[in-house]
Amino acid sequence: MRLGAATFRTAIACTVALAPASVSAEEGFDTEHIFGFMIGSDVGNVGEREFQTETTGRFGKGGGSYRAVGQQVEIEVVPLPNFRVEVGGSATLHDITGVPDIDDRRQFNFQGLALDLRYRLLDRGSAPFGLTIAAETHGDRIDEISGAKGRMYGTDFTLALDRELVPNVVIGALNLIYQPEWARFEVSGLSEKSSTIGAAFAGMVRVRPDFLLGGELRYFRQYDGIGLGEFSGQALFVGPTAYVQLSEQSRLTLSWSMQAWGRPAGSGANLDLVNFERHQARLVFGVNF
Repeated sequence: MRLGAATFRTAIACTVALAPASVSAEEGFDTEHIFGFMIGSDVGNVGEREFQTETTGRFGKGGGSYRAVGQQVEIEVVPLPNFRVEVGGSATLHDITGVPDIDDRRQFNFQGLALDLRYRLLDRGSAPFGLTIAAETHGDRIDEISGAKGRMYGTDFTLALDRELVPNVVIGALNLIYQPEWARFEVSGLSEKSSTIGAAFAGMVRVRPDFLLGGELRYFRQYDGIGLGEFSGQALFVGPTAYVQLSEQSRLTLSWSMQAWGRPAGSGANLDLVNFERHQARLVFGVNF
């Protein structure tokens, strides 16, 4: 149960050192999976099928000890040109002690199910940039932040743009994000509605044919109500991302972000550890079949 952000940083270093040098890269970039917390405009080719596991860790709140790790298992298919469908299920592990406004708990539970739909509006190969709209809907029985039981529903809407800045060497990406959430908690019976908007930027450089290295910068603003009601807080996350093509069929993406700046509503603090975490990390492994 004692997990930390250092574990993910160590995993990145080990993966880079052990990555195979013999895998050849295709001409240009395939941005479907190269980013950690963001998405690219590519959606795959018709008939492609992929299995993916995604591990996301959140560490550090405004006091006490806070560790939350989510494990999602997903199947992706591309049934039509420019259209991708992904279905998945997730489980969560929480280890929380002494965090203000969050009950102490150490537990592992099945969390819920998710459906992710993406449609590519512009192909980067024939347009100045790639453009994709995505909607990921999830229904959960465990709150991913507090670990409390209840009924949680939400949809993450993302507009993803990307462009090769130096052909086959450097690529940049932009995500615009809107996330409305509904929750009703089992023990207290309380209902909550919230929404988050954000913008994220990423750049990746091809260091070797099978290895990309870059970083992501993400800014979020959270509100009460799904219609961006009362302002709750804001945070800026910055951190590195690494992508390794393990073989022609398999891949690995590792990303870590630190809250570099933030502020909860009504506070002069330099970090928002009420609405967001101090560290976030993600490890994604995928294989075509």
